[in-house]
Amino acid sequence: MVTEGEPTDLVKVLHLLVLSFTWACFALIWQVTLHTFGLVQSKLFPVYFYCLLGSNFISLAIYAVYHPRELLDTRESIQMGLYFVALIVAGLNTQWFGPVTTEVMFQMREVEKEHGLGNEIGLGSQKEAYTKLKEQDPKYRGYKSTFGRYHGLSSLCNLIGLICTTVNLIYTALNLSTV
Repeated sequence: MVTEGEPTDLVKVLHLLVLSFTWACFALIWQVTLHTFGLVQSKLFPVYFYCLLGSNFISLAIYAVYHPRELLDTRESIQMGLYFVALIVAGLNTQWFGPVTTEVMFQMREVEKEHGLGNEIGLGSQKEAYTKLKEQDPKYRGYKSTFGRYHGLSSLCNLIGLICTTVNLIYTALNLSTV
């Protein structure tokens, strides 16, 4: 029996799933080679981005159906705007930043293979070799720069989407009596 203020079993399961996924990513970083980690990410992130895009679309559609534009107050308009922003940034990640990041990552991987890099486990090993490669190979330097730019933009989109979704969840939770 759930008492007031205690999370339901569904909430507990969802929390465990999120924690498991987060810890699995960290464990993966320290258990497999850098190139294997990149390959796993190249397969998982498109699925993640499409799921995020679909869930943001459904959230916006449901909200729009139950909150007609003509009847929106300021708070509801802001909430709908946040749903829309979350959808836009998920779309940017799905269609542009994610695929470009993956493509450049594979190009970097080929250059790293030519120089015997990428088979080490963990992020910090052979740091000097990667720095030296970046200094000596202008093609790799360009790939690294492009990868950093698109990976950063993708991370920013994820962060913006997370913030928008979190604000909407908090607002909805605070107004459950009116829902």
